[in-house]
Amino acid sequence: MSRRAPLARFLAITGATASGKTDLSVALAEVLPVEIVSMDSRQVYRGMDIGTDKVDAAGRAAVPHHGLDLVAPDERYSAGRFARDARRWIEEIRGRGALPLLVGGTGFFLRSIMEPIFREPPLDPGRLDALRDWLARRGTGELARWVTALDPERAPVAIEGGPQRMGRTLEIALLSGIPLSRWHREAPSDGAGVPGVVVVLDLPREEMDRRIDDRVARMVERGLVDEVRGLLARGYGDRDPGMSGTGYREIAAHLRGESTLEEAMERIRSNTRRYARRQLTWFRHQLPEDAVRIDATLPIQAQVAAVLDVVWAAEERGP
Repeated sequence: MSRRAPLARFLAITGATASGKTDLSVALAEVLPVEIVSMDSRQVYRGMDIGTDKVDAAGRAAVPHHGLDLVAPDERYSAGRFARDARRWIEEIRGRGALPLLVGGTGFFLRSIMEPIFREPPLDPGRLDALRDWLARRGTGELARWVTALDPERAPVAIEGGPQRMGRTLEIALLSGIPLSRWHREAPSDGAGVPGVVVVLDLPREEMDRRIDDRVARMVERGLVDEVRGLLARGYGDRDPGMSGTGYREIAAHLRGESTLEEAMERIRSNTRRYARRQLTWFRHQLPEDAVRIDATLPIQAQVAAVLDVVWAAEERGP
């Protein structure tokens, strides 16, 4: 097959957890000159490799990767920041004659590139740190009450997103004086949208659940408990943005003696399945109309052929 880079600004491979995005991206890298941009909101955190299923050192050596290990677990990394970083990576990759291959299941990250979100207001760093310290001591119920009072329009989405998303909603409302929902609606966009080709991997729910179960078992075998133990020893905790992710909070509870390892694993499996279903709902309603769906149960080479057909067809249509 040709190693010529297509003319598309980027190719995105997305889909729910365990749909096989990483395997497909590796296979595509064998037939196209690509550099991979991670679209995973958890893989940006340093020291969190096993629980986020981050590509290993051999994979990074074989294909250049961007978007990994950017911040510490106690730092925030927003979709707006990702969009700014990703736009830069895309142009740099294209400048090297390669195709930017965006891979991951964080839908907000993908949309922030194609449809940029609002330009974030400047917030005083000192006041922001003090507010975050205060919010970190609040329970989820209290956070939900504050969010409902200060930004009722956004409250359902923020509450579903947990402490991190509720905290972000409260930070904007309290420090800017304007609800986050209004910023989204009325503020100017943070840059221009970048068009690309979007491919979604479809997987039957029964197969998705089976793969999730296998993934959780594999993560524990690879040392997830020790990874979480090390993070806790370095002072990170459940309230930190990175540590709030599925897998980390359940193992942290186990290490505190609040559950057995098997109970923690079952909670990870259950929470991951719920998260995958939320992803599926988002993909049904939020992706571009021309996104192409591919059967993720096909052999990997058949998936590669299907993706190449989509890419070259898009090139023939032109901009």
